[in-house]
Amino acid sequence: MCIKSKVLILSLFVIATSFVANAQKRRSIIAEGAKVEKLADGFSFTEGPIADKNGNVYFTDQPNDRIMIWSLDGKLSEFGSFGRANGMYFDNDGRLLTCSDMENQIFSIGMDGKYNVIVNDFNGKRLNGPNDLWVNPKNGGIYFTDPLYKRNYWTREPEMQQEGEYVYYIKPDRKSIIKADCDLIKPNGIIGAPDGKKLYVADIGDNKTYVYDIRSDGTLVNKKLFCSMGSDGMTIDNKGNIYLTGRGVFVFNSKGEQIEHITVDANWTANVCFGGKDLNTLFITASQYLFSLKMNVNGVR
Repeated sequence: MCIKSKVLILSLFVIATSFVANAQKRRSIIAEGAKVEKLADGFSFTEGPIADKNGNVYFTDQPNDRIMIWSLDGKLSEFGSFGRANGMYFDNDGRLLTCSDMENQIFSIGMDGKYNVIVNDFNGKRLNGPNDLWVNPKNGGIYFTDPLYKRNYWTREPEMQQEGEYVYYIKPDRKSIIKADCDLIKPNGIIGAPDGKKLYVADIGDNKTYVYDIRSDGTLVNKKLFCSMGSDGMTIDNKGNIYLTGRGVFVFNSKGEQIEHITVDANWTANVCFGGKDLNTLFITASQYLFSLKMNVNGVR
């Protein structure tokens, strides 16, 4: 066999080996043999999934103004109605924070159902409609997106309340709010790294997702394009992979390279989170359904 033939065969072998290795890497985040499982249906539009410290998953049936719970033992129950909650997240004290867009506010809810409003406006004007939020585990500061989606249940004029659709930061004392990024078209999904050093924001209006460095004072710097895809909701796993939603679930590694697409049998996939006892189940809110998928990676608390 000539040298050129040997080189060609070796090159093809390297390419084939690399392809197989990459394919296995892509598949490895999903548990072997696991399939997307429908857990519950009959809702109007599910959103905002987030797990409590035990792994029970809270999610919203947004048009019907109710928060639901999928418990560890596989039972569905209703938690309550809180201002038409949309995106949700648990804070460092175990209280449930909700983007409640009936009056464009953010609620803080105790497990006894008692709540208080922690954000009512910005500079004396109503917000457009808080949509999704993330709590920095290091200091308790809160980032939230404020796009405008006109609601038929608003009693006010459904027009832009602020000068634009921005990302905001609520300082840890919860007494002051600042604009974190004003240069987005329609920010929607948002998630941060577990070490509190990076923030990911999906600009669904421009079909892009950005990553920022978080300063100690909460301000955002070094904005970079993470991937050329927007998203409704987002989550992150313990490997640093970022999960975006829309027509199913799209998974990107920390470099912004797509490594997986999870097909979901629904018109629209709104949001995702990790839950269950070991945080190794991906819960998916999509149209009128709640789905789950066993994973080989874990969520982060």
